[in-house]
Amino acid sequence: MMATVLQSRVTFAGLSFDPLVLSEPLMWLVLASFLGSALLHHRDEQWARITAVTGWGLFGAFWLVLIPHFVLTQKSFVEGIGSVAAVPLSLYAGYLLWNGRDSLFVLTRAIGTMGIVYVPFLTIEPLRQFLVEVVTDQTGFLMALLGVDPVVVDGFSHNGIEIVTKQYPYESTFWFDHEEGPVTYNILLACTGIGSISIFAGAILAVSAPWRRKLRALAATAAVIYVLNLFRNVFIAIAFGLQRMQVFEGPIMSLFGISDPRMVSYYLADRILAQVGSVVVLVGLTWILVRELPEMTVLVEDLLFMLTGNEYDLEAAFHTPDAETSATPGDD
Repeated sequence: MMATVLQSRVTFAGLSFDPLVLSEPLMWLVLASFLGSALLHHRDEQWARITAVTGWGLFGAFWLVLIPHFVLTQKSFVEGIGSVAAVPLSLYAGYLLWNGRDSLFVLTRAIGTMGIVYVPFLTIEPLRQFLVEVVTDQTGFLMALLGVDPVVVDGFSHNGIEIVTKQYPYESTFWFDHEEGPVTYNILLACTGIGSISIFAGAILAVSAPWRRKLRALAATAAVIYVLNLFRNVFIAIAFGLQRMQVFEGPIMSLFGISDPRMVSYYLADRILAQVGSVVVLVGLTWILVRELPEMTVLVEDLLFMLTGNEYDLEAAFHTPDAETSATPGDD
């Protein structure tokens, strides 16, 4: 048994397709559009606007294609709701930018910068393998401190039993022995925290602020996310591997459409508790970060406007003297 689903092919209306394959060219087009807009912004604002609006339209298509993956394959309520909401929000952002809301150029630049941070880990296999296996080793070390020491195996076989498809042949699978059969928990790229780190990196690096404060905020944020993500991995691995959350089996199996009752611990630990908890933590981290880097309020204000339709002035609420006094010539 494995906790992660590596195949993402879905069948809808009689058609079978892989959302991840369809999303890849859209990802590159979005990244090219957003970064192209950032490069054009100081030279030709009109073309920068056209390029950015095109990118937002493609970004909506990107999330539209991924909805079946998050809803049907991953069976994630948090990611599913997020991907569904991202489609109209992306189109709305493009509409607002086209009609003169120039502050959205910052959000456009932030997403492009996020791609620069994240895409290398997605596309360069040695880099991805290094990060995944380092996180696996650190997760295993923390579990050992708690007295839990599962075997770590690669993605091909263990004792002659194939446990993971050859799509993911890294030494990143925790093997827990049980009388009913082994339970395995895979560390994937999504389990490394690099996605959340790249989101905050894009936001921090995109705003206009002294580089010293931006780099300080980025280092602290990345460290906090990385460490919290390790604890998240440990929680899910122990809860699932040791079957510690076998409660409400019937309702959970019906809710997620699963047939093996042993998967209940995984879906409770990961899809409900860990993912909801991650959202809460990221919102709290954003609040703390904005206090340290008030220039990021432009991003939060735009997101709040798109979600509520109301204008907010957060700069005064999060203004700190350090935002002024640290902006010395030597900082930039």
